[in-house]
Amino acid sequence: MPDYGISIACGNDMNQERVFKDNGRSDSFSLRVSSCPGVFVARAIRTTTFFILLCLPIFTSAQSLAKIYPDGHGGRVTIPLGDIAFADKIVRYFPGDPAPVASAMDSSLCRGIPDFDNGDGGFLTLGCGGSVILQFTNNALVNGPGNDLFVFELGKYVEKTRLSISRDGKNWIDVGDIEGGNTAVDISKAAKPGEVFNYVRLTDLRSDCKGSWPGADIDAVAAVGSGRQYTLNTEVLFDPDQAVIKSAAKPSLDSLIASINAMPVSQVVISGHTDSLGTDAHNKDLSSRRAKAVNAYIKARVTDKTVTFYNFGYGEMYPVAPNLTDEGRKRNRRVEVVVVPG
Repeated sequence: MPDYGISIACGNDMNQERVFKDNGRSDSFSLRVSSCPGVFVARAIRTTTFFILLCLPIFTSAQSLAKIYPDGHGGRVTIPLGDIAFADKIVRYFPGDPAPVASAMDSSLCRGIPDFDNGDGGFLTLGCGGSVILQFTNNALVNGPGNDLFVFELGKYVEKTRLSISRDGKNWIDVGDIEGGNTAVDISKAAKPGEVFNYVRLTDLRSDCKGSWPGADIDAVAAVGSGRQYTLNTEVLFDPDQAVIKSAAKPSLDSLIASINAMPVSQVVISGHTDSLGTDAHNKDLSSRRAKAVNAYIKARVTDKTVTFYNFGYGEMYPVAPNLTDEGRKRNRRVEVVVVPG
């Protein structure tokens, strides 16, 4: 029997044991699943054979995750996915000139949920002309109906700030300027319906460069149109250079579908990706056909027929690893599924 090592990352220690069968084989392995609030994350390390293990959310309902947060201006805003909808990684901070006081230059202060302390701390000040790039690592920003992003900017006035979004942190799309207290943003003019992004950049536009806190004061950034993102390795899903789902992959896809059927869902976005071998045209076509195949399989089995499905084929445009090694190319050959709660 293959030896599977399982590591669990979770916020509490209430565990339950589940047994999964490797499709087409007589052996099985046990996985201890931590019952986390909202989601568990499991990483499987294979030693003799490759298989897929999805990081499936444990949602009782979308309402069980939704939370209300102060918006920094006396109002309140509801974020459908609660705490996990916030940008959770700082990629880069460029302080402006003049820069703010040292206590306001800790970029980690705008990561995660709003934590303004009603004093002079708990937020990042960009400085005059400064900028910050944030990343959503365990979720994604999805262009859906209505507002998609909420920037928790503090202060009596909202300094004029340029908002840009990116899928890969390299190629940026300018959404527009935030000003006049309007920190809820609809990205539909800059993005296609269902398009997914993982990076946000905020750039101060020098509208107020006076005092100890020049530039915009950012407490947090949340994806109102936020979805949980799952990555499926195409070696499990498809034969080389093919777009027909293999029988061995169907149990894992069925597990994802069961998770979707267990909660209110508004959108499912599926994107295909390849490595850099082959021509751009071939890779884009292959990734598109694979995304459509996964889309068709999931859509046919989702019980709520009001769910909106989108699929995209990006070819080699968005690698998650260098294409210089076999391991890097394997990671890049993937299908990503983003599930947006209703």
